[in-house]
Amino acid sequence: MNFNLKEIVTATMILFAVIDIVGNIPIVLSLRKKAGHIKSGKASIIAAMVMIIFLFLGEQILSLIGINVNEFAVAGAFILFFIAIEMILGISLFKEGETNPNLATVFPLAFPMLAGPGSLTTLLSLRAEYSIENIIIAIIVNVVIIYLVLKTSAHLQRFLGQNGIAVIQKVFGVILLAIAVKLFTSNIQELFN
Repeated sequence: MNFNLKEIVTATMILFAVIDIVGNIPIVLSLRKKAGHIKSGKASIIAAMVMIIFLFLGEQILSLIGINVNEFAVAGAFILFFIAIEMILGISLFKEGETNPNLATVFPLAFPMLAGPGSLTTLLSLRAEYSIENIIIAIIVNVVIIYLVLKTSAHLQRFLGQNGIAVIQKVFGVILLAIAVKLFTSNIQELFN
């Protein structure tokens, strides 16, 4: 075992920025409103499992189905783009009738929002630089933070109020749109090189 506090802290901070659970609060609240209830523990565990499995098998899984990391990231950019459009314009692209607590917990919450293309491609990048055990600890720390934010999102909603949530939703929608554009442009260039 090669535990390194600096690697753990750095990997945790990088993953926290990419997952952006604080920025996803408006989306979580919107999903909670549509579905009625979201299983915070289940979403956190599924996100952790997806990230840890992808950490070990990501490149092999993608190459097995003939997709490289850049193509995966471009597809993820489209999903983030549409979620951002929903937030900014206040429209609903997903059919209301299809949103139930079990489905909303897995898709789009656990994947692709929490364990999405951004975090999964980041894990592949981190693996090239850091020890696996340090990255796993970083994932666990982030999953605990995710769980706490998901569990307290209803309290945050009451604290912020409707206007506060609307403002945050628009602001983070624009940020998410910018992340989607960045993810798209940086990876589309790699595909054509």
